[in-house]
Amino acid sequence: MTTTFEGLPVRVKPEVSARDLSSIQNERTRGMRDDGLAATAAPYVGVTENGKITPGLFPVKSTGVSTAPIKAAADAFLASLTADQRGEATFPVESESWQRWSNVHMFLMRHGVCMEQMTEPQREKALDLMRATLSKAGFDTSIGIMRLNETIREITGRNLEFSDLLYWFSVMGEPSDTEPWGWQVDGHHLTINCFVMGDQVVMSPLFYGSEPVIATAGKYAGTRVFDAEQDRGVALIQSLDEAQRNKAILMGDMPREVIVGAFRDNYDIAREGVRLDSFSPGQKELATSVIEAYVGRLRTDHADVWMDDIAAHLDETYLSWIGGTEHDSVFYYRIHSPVILIEFDHQPGVALEFDVPTRHHIHTIVRIPNGNDYGKDLLRQHYEQHPHSVK
Repeated sequence: MTTTFEGLPVRVKPEVSARDLSSIQNERTRGMRDDGLAATAAPYVGVTENGKITPGLFPVKSTGVSTAPIKAAADAFLASLTADQRGEATFPVESESWQRWSNVHMFLMRHGVCMEQMTEPQREKALDLMRATLSKAGFDTSIGIMRLNETIREITGRNLEFSDLLYWFSVMGEPSDTEPWGWQVDGHHLTINCFVMGDQVVMSPLFYGSEPVIATAGKYAGTRVFDAEQDRGVALIQSLDEAQRNKAILMGDMPREVIVGAFRDNYDIAREGVRLDSFSPGQKELATSVIEAYVGRLRTDHADVWMDDIAAHLDETYLSWIGGTEHDSVFYYRIHSPVILIEFDHQPGVALEFDVPTRHHIHTIVRIPNGNDYGKDLLRQHYEQHPHSVK
């Protein structure tokens, strides 16, 4: 059965009880959960190319950019929690819980403290941790995704599955000026992993998505996300000449999901498409602007440090594209270098009644290949240099 909401076709499902929903989740997600547990139990390697890790890409160094505001916000968040909540929210810095995130809106393997179970002051402290870590654009997009998850609830009436409060916060390790630690928020269409060591910050994997991408009515009417990621991608592909496009555009159907999403921490994927060393200065500027739409979600000074690392490998970076290249097209693109991997994908409907990809449902992912998702390579080096730190 379908209905419409502001002109969009909606898949209508009957409201179910929490008990029935739990049964449905078990039926639908048992295989996903088993696969996820197996993936997180496997020794971490990282996203590879030809099964190999390129070493030496992520040195321990001083960035000269203070992480004190992030630590202060994490301390304040933890201080606001009850003892029981802190027990739920805190994990060792080397915990596999880092890897137990998923975009599946039914609660596949959530951990941490859910915003729905927090008091309003606690929620503000959780959001303050996001504000301290993210740029204004990054925070606004993150809050926009949460709000659009409330829009899904309004559209579908599936009150137990969707909400702007169904997001779980965790802190890994003890917030410190010198020792490694980090934090994570995980929920439908939003997962942020932030690792901190000294004045270095690694924010990856970073899953951002939404269905719909614009709220035309309801509590959060006017909210919209992913304009920059979508429009800058089109501008980049349209800037290519025929020979470059022939290399960039891959044959085949658009993927039904981003390729290196949840539980793909050890995935092997080749750089393919057109290499950016063939780009003109103007085309490289456009490619950089696409990358900045993702990296710029991190607080500004640390985003600049990250962009410097990416710029050092820009000529080794590849752009691949599947789908249309017009302003109203649906498409998939991937930007892949030794130090960053970005995917953008127009999706078929889940809550909305679309069986083919549309611009109403978008998934994106940012990963750091060659072993440094979750700051794992920095943590490895820290333990090599400070064996006493190993738990």
